[in-house]
Amino acid sequence: MILNHPIFTRWPVQYPDRLQLFSLPTPNGVKVGIMLEETSLAYEPHRIDIMADESHDPAFLALNPNGKIPAIYDPDGPSGTPLALFESGAILLYLADKTGQFISADPNTRYETLQWLMWQMGGVGPMFGQVGFFNKFAGKAYEDKRPRDRYATESARLLGVLDERLAGRDWVMGADYSIADISLLGWVRNLIGFYEARELVGFDRFVHVQAWLDRGLARPAVQRGLQVTAA
Repeated sequence: MILNHPIFTRWPVQYPDRLQLFSLPTPNGVKVGIMLEETSLAYEPHRIDIMADESHDPAFLALNPNGKIPAIYDPDGPSGTPLALFESGAILLYLADKTGQFISADPNTRYETLQWLMWQMGGVGPMFGQVGFFNKFAGKAYEDKRPRDRYATESARLLGVLDERLAGRDWVMGADYSIADISLLGWVRNLIGFYEARELVGFDRFVHVQAWLDRGLARPAVQRGLQVTAA
């Protein structure tokens, strides 16, 4: 099998029959690594060094014109035709449908799961990311702390929403672990770890979120998925 896409001129393939992952272990990037490990799909990972601006290499932009990780190329896409796909939420949904795993076949439960996936994409990701910028990275030097506090307050509110949802539930959707959980684990882990914002957002009061995070991080596939493209 020969994969005919410009991405492979820059990142050659060893296993052309496998799904190709282009990523880095950021909170968005680990979503797909975790999902692939959870589903046991055969895949080949390619590390995209965003600090070296590799996500804006013309070959990568041919795969994802938005210049962000993660992205995939599935040589065995729908109807057996190749599919290139970007946006982590879209990839999670695609892989769930492809494998029949981590999303319910029941329409009502399916859409409720998608509701929480969209909530992560539209709220948790952007807000937690801004906390990271203002609390740890370049924004930390800003004398005016109002931007940091604004995003920290909104992130705490979102954690409160998640905490209430998880009261009496093991996972976001109840007894069944799903793409809603997979989408959130890396972000919550990063907020209190890499972004060093545990105290800033008052994380310890969200006891249901903490228990859920511990359950998620204890999954072997999650631990493996967090390391995909790490080196």
